[in-house]
Amino acid sequence: MANNDNQAPLDDLSIFLAVCELNGFRAAAKRLGLAPSTVSDKIVQLEMRLGVPLLIRTTRSVVPTEAGRALAERMGPLLVEARAALQDASSSQSEVRGLLKLNVTGAVMVDILPPLLDRFVERHPKVRVEVMVDDRLVDVTASGCDAGIRYGEHLAQDMIAVPIGPRTQRLALAAAPAYLQAKGMPRHPRDLLGHDCIRLRFSSGALVEWEFERQDETVTVDPVGRLVIGVDAVPAAIDLAGKGRGIIATFEDFLDPCFTSGELVPVLPDWWLKFEGPWLYFSSRFMPAPLRAFVDLVAEDRKASGSAATPD
Repeated sequence: MANNDNQAPLDDLSIFLAVCELNGFRAAAKRLGLAPSTVSDKIVQLEMRLGVPLLIRTTRSVVPTEAGRALAERMGPLLVEARAALQDASSSQSEVRGLLKLNVTGAVMVDILPPLLDRFVERHPKVRVEVMVDDRLVDVTASGCDAGIRYGEHLAQDMIAVPIGPRTQRLALAAAPAYLQAKGMPRHPRDLLGHDCIRLRFSSGALVEWEFERQDETVTVDPVGRLVIGVDAVPAAIDLAGKGRGIIATFEDFLDPCFTSGELVPVLPDWWLKFEGPWLYFSSRFMPAPLRAFVDLVAEDRKASGSAATPD
């Protein structure tokens, strides 16, 4: 029989949500700084308290039951809102306290987010910051985060999106001079099919698409990658391109230092695809004090850079 004398502790619910999000006890334990056995024990205690199984455990995976999935969907936003209320209570107008937790795509960790975080932690010394790097589009509220940063994905209607970083970026191609001297310079995107290419792969398993445009012509090519490297290791991929191992396609901003040094040279620059810059998105239902302070800093940065955009 369920023991309903006491409500489930919020800490146990937070552990349960972490297990659901990460699909495992070990991954949740690593994030929470707990022993896997402790995480497992807490879930068992929660299930006994509620009187229903919340997770289906196998040797290979941990997935929520129907009851567990319903609980996670309802409790995720509530726990985030509770944390926001506690942070607001501990913050004063003169000093912001608490935790800012962001879920971001790895692309913004190269040159967009780090300088903002540096200024933010200097301005707000009582705020702790945790950054989760994940290239999947996730429900930031259900994952226990305050906000996310993504490129152009469709967001839920209750989300607010504000621009962060440059409003326009380009997918640029580059190769080492020695490689181009040996293999020749491509004249059209389709020529890439005959070249050694360094492809990047998202954590979802999908390859970064090679799409190009010039005037009214749009071309997508899918060359076989001689090297295929995860997007989290872009610096290593760029280094291999510099060693003459093939042509790479990635953010122009990432390649600019190599263009300046001459380590790499642009390939097909007239065809580079322009796309919209990243957005900081968060729930319209609540905004804890640390997030509000970060949004203010982002707005200051955009004003100082002299660029503007209309939020979605």
